[in-house]
Amino acid sequence: MKKAAITRLNILQKAFELIYEKGYLTTSIDEILSTTAVTKGAFYYHFKNKDEMGIAIINELLKPSFKATFLTPLQSGGDTIQTIYDMMREILMDNEILKVEYGCPASNLTQEMAPWNAEFTRALNDLSSEWKDAIIGCIENGKKEGNIRPEVKAEQVAIFIMSGYWGIRNIGKLSNSKSVYLVYLQQLRDYLETLR
Repeated sequence: MKKAAITRLNILQKAFELIYEKGYLTTSIDEILSTTAVTKGAFYYHFKNKDEMGIAIINELLKPSFKATFLTPLQSGGDTIQTIYDMMREILMDNEILKVEYGCPASNLTQEMAPWNAEFTRALNDLSSEWKDAIIGCIENGKKEGNIRPEVKAEQVAIFIMSGYWGIRNIGKLSNSKSVYLVYLQQLRDYLETLR
C-alpha cells in the first residue's frame, strides 16, 4: 500500500473506533485527528468533510466485515435452521469486534444518521438489503433441500430475524450484558424450529 492509502485507512479505522464508542454526531474531526496523528490538511486531502468519511467507513470498513460476518455464513449450506442460528450466535456471543456495550455499528448509524442524511440512508440500506437477501436465499435453499416447509414466507422470516437482532443489540447495550442475548438465542431457536 502507498503511504496515502495507509494514511486514509488509518483515518477510517480510528474514526470508526471513536464513532462506534461515542456516536457519529458527538465525534469531532479534531478528536479523530488526535488519535491518528495526521494533520487537518491530510484529513481534507482524503475527505471533503466528515460525512464523506462516514460514508467511506460504511462502504470500505463495514461492508467487507459485514459480508464476512453476516452474509458468508448463510451461504455455507447444510441445515438451514442451524446455519441461521449459528450465524446469530457467532454475531452475538463470539464476535470480537461487536461489543455489547456499544451495540451494532450499522444499527447505531441508522438510528443516528438515516433520518438526516440521504447518502447514509442509501449506504445503510444496501447493508440491510444484502443481509435480508442472504437470509431469504438461505431459507429458499432450505425449502429446496426439504428442511424448511414450502409455505414459509422467506421475506417475512428475514425481516423478523433482522428486527430481532437489532432489537436485542439495543437491549444488550442498555443492560451492558450478554445474558439477554442468551434469552434471545433460545427464543430464536424455538422460532426457527417452527419453520421445519
